[in-house]
Amino acid sequence: MNNVLKKIQSLYPLSAEALELLLSHLEQVSLPKGYHLFREGRTGTQLYLIERGIARAFSVRDNKEITFWFGTEGDIAISYYSYVANKPGYETVELLEDSILYTISQDNLQHLFSTNIDIANWGRKLAEYELIRTERDFMIQQSLPAAVRYQQLLEQNPQLIRRVQLGYIASYLGITQVTLSRIRAGQTGSRYSSFIALLASFSEPAGALPAML
Repeated sequence: MNNVLKKIQSLYPLSAEALELLLSHLEQVSLPKGYHLFREGRTGTQLYLIERGIARAFSVRDNKEITFWFGTEGDIAISYYSYVANKPGYETVELLEDSILYTISQDNLQHLFSTNIDIANWGRKLAEYELIRTERDFMIQQSLPAAVRYQQLLEQNPQLIRRVQLGYIASYLGITQVTLSRIRAGQTGSRYSSFIALLASFSEPAGALPAML
């Protein structure tokens, strides 16, 4: 479970005891391509850590699937509205490959948060990281042309282009597949490179902070 361990420790380095406790509550599952970890309009009850495979999150609007997230090895998949509000989520999360994941129920996770300060701080860092990631993705979506967003996606996640249908990539970029094909055939400019570099600097967890809950 190398990918999962790297993700856990990158968010907030846990003590050996806390890490062993958290890992003891994780269950390994092998799930097929096309499996839905979460469904739009239903309350999610699990957190998933991707050891091997890839997933996408989408919502259906006007009978059209809108892809807004991809998760690869080491990423965490969770229905955040379900997690925070215990209400039906707005997304469907679908596996795009046969995958190996580690999962824990939200009830077990909340119990660990309430009984172990180290794991509670890990959960806090996870929430902070996801907030930064969401804000960064929103800024990119709103501020950059589609061609530059594609270039940025290609630089940060080159494996997506090899492993994900172009239609999903186009949906993620908010363009048609025809437009994406034209972008792929052409070249993108570099005048946004400094802005992309700034956003990229916030793309990874900053590491542990000394402050406690």
